[in-house]
Amino acid sequence: MSRINTNVSSIIAQRILGTQNSRLNLALQRLSTGLRINTAKDDPAGLIASEQMRAEEGAIQAAQGNVSRTTNVVAVAEAGLTEVSTLLQDLEGLVDKSANDAAITDDERDANQLEIDAILGSINRIANSNELQGRRLLNGDLAYTTSGVQTSQIAHLQINSVRMPASGHQAMSIQVTQAASQASLSYVSGTITGSGRTIEVGGKLGREIFTFSSGTTVGNMVSAINQAANTTGVSAYASGTNYVYFRSREYGAAQFVRVKLLSGNSFNLAGGKTEDYGEDVVARVNGMTTVGTGLKVSLRTSSLDADITLTTGMATQTTATAAFQITGGGATFSFTPKLDFGSLASLGVDSVQTTSLGDRNTGLLYTLATGEVNALTNKNYQTAQQIVRLAANQVAALRGRLGAFERDTLATSDSSLAIQYENISSAESTLRDADFAQETSNLTRAQILVQSATIVLKAANQAPQAILSLLQ
Repeated sequence: MSRINTNVSSIIAQRILGTQNSRLNLALQRLSTGLRINTAKDDPAGLIASEQMRAEEGAIQAAQGNVSRTTNVVAVAEAGLTEVSTLLQDLEGLVDKSANDAAITDDERDANQLEIDAILGSINRIANSNELQGRRLLNGDLAYTTSGVQTSQIAHLQINSVRMPASGHQAMSIQVTQAASQASLSYVSGTITGSGRTIEVGGKLGREIFTFSSGTTVGNMVSAINQAANTTGVSAYASGTNYVYFRSREYGAAQFVRVKLLSGNSFNLAGGKTEDYGEDVVARVNGMTTVGTGLKVSLRTSSLDADITLTTGMATQTTATAAFQITGGGATFSFTPKLDFGSLASLGVDSVQTTSLGDRNTGLLYTLATGEVNALTNKNYQTAQQIVRLAANQVAALRGRLGAFERDTLATSDSSLAIQYENISSAESTLRDADFAQETSNLTRAQILVQSATIVLKAANQAPQAILSLLQ
C-alpha cells in the first residue's frame, strides 16, 4: 500500500468490528431480557404473531376468571336450593302427619299449620335473600321473561336455556298433534242382578277389591270406586243407569286402568276389554315433533331447552295453537376467549317462591298456607302432598341442571381453557423467548470476533506507517 489519505483496510476492519459489536450487543440484550424479540426489527413477522398470541393469552385468562366467578354464582344458588329442598321435605312430613286425621287433635293440626306457614315464609325469604354481589339468584330475576303466555293453555312454563341475540326474541308455537288421554274402561250392564260380584280395580297407585251385592246400582259402584281413588289412582262416573266409566286420574302412557272379576258370573265391560292405558301428549314445538310425558312436553336443542306443562283443555284437543314469545332475561355467561353469539352460555333460574312452585293443574305451593284452599283445615291432604312433591321435584330438577352446568360446562371449559393456554403460551414462547444455549454460544462467538476485529483494525491503522521508510 502506497496511499495514506484513504486506508481501505482500516475502513473494512471498522465495518466488520461494528458488525461484531452489534452481534455482541444483541446477544447481551437477549441474555439480559430473556427475549429473542425485543424490538420490532428483531423479527417483524414474529412480533406480529407473538402479539396476537399474547392477546389470546389475555382473553383465555379472562375466560378462566369468568369460569371461576360463574362457579361462585352456581354454588351460592345451589346452597339456597338445598335449604329449600330440606324445607319441602319437612313440609311433606307435616302434611303426612296431619293426614292421620283420627289420631291427632285439632290443636295438633293447628300447630302443624303454623309450622307450615313458617316453612312457606322461610322459602320465600330464601328466594328473596339468596344473592351474590347484590344480585338475587332465586327470586326469578335470572328467569327468562315471556309475553303472550295464556294460562288457559299452559299450566307451567320452564325455560331452561335459550340462545338468542341480546336485543332479540324467540317466538314459540305449540301445536298438539296427538291428544293426551286417560286410561278408560266402561261397565255397561247397569244394576247388579243375581249373584254378587267381586272385582279388583287397579291403577298406577295400587289395587282395591270391591264386592257389589245384588241390587247395587251404578251410582253405588261409582261412590265406592271414588272413595278408593286415592289408593288406586282410578276414579269413576256414571252415565244414565247402565254405564260406569273407569278413568285414570292422570293423563299419559304411564297411567292404566285394570278391572278383574274375582267372583260372580260376569262383569260386563265394553268390548270385553279389561285393561287400558292412557296416551301421552304429542306436540309440534316450533316445528319439531316432541313426544311428551302425560301433559308435559319438552324440547331439547342447542338453541332452546324448555319444559312446558299444558293444561288439560289444551292437551286433550288438536285444534288450538299456543303461541308466545321469550323476550329476554335468563343468566348469560361468557367463558370463551372469543366473544361471539355461539360462545355464550345461557341458563334460566326460575323463582322458587311459593307462588311459583307447583303448577296450575295440580296447585301452587302457597295454597297450603292458612286461609288458602289446601290449608290443613280443608283436609285436602292428597292434593297438598302432590303439590309439595311437585315443588320438590322442580327444585331438585333445578339443582340437577345447575349441577350439570357446573360439571359438564364449567368444569370442561376450565380444563379446555387451561390446555389452550398451555399450548398458546408454548407457541408464543417459541417465537419470543430467547434460547439461552444458543445465545450464550452467540455471545462467546461475538466476543472472540470483536477481539479479533479489534486486533485487525489496529494492524490496519498501523500499516500506512510503513510508507515512512520510503522517505528515509
